[in-house]
Amino acid sequence: MRIARVIGETIATIKSDRVRGSKLLICRQTDQTGEVIGKSYVAVDLVDAGVDDLVLTGHGSSARQTYQTKECPVDAVIMAVIDHLEVDGEVVFRKI
Repeated sequence: MRIARVIGETIATIKSDRVRGSKLLICRQTDQTGEVIGKSYVAVDLVDAGVDDLVLTGHGSSARQTYQTKECPVDAVIMAVIDHLEVDGEVVFRKI
């Protein structure tokens, strides 16, 4: 799993039938405080996340282990929206 920030949305009118109807969001990996550090990638949204949300994403074969993505050609899924992060006993992020 990775912590990421949703930085945008994407629409693909021509895509595999297996992902038709899925919302695709652009994410960017962050550190444990929510500061952006990584590259952008597209993830299938399973939890109705939105732009600027901090989320947990699953990748690779793990992304294809959900009911919605079983045997689908996906490499990343958003599986949770983070409400707050606590690191070493200190809350480093809290959703407003």
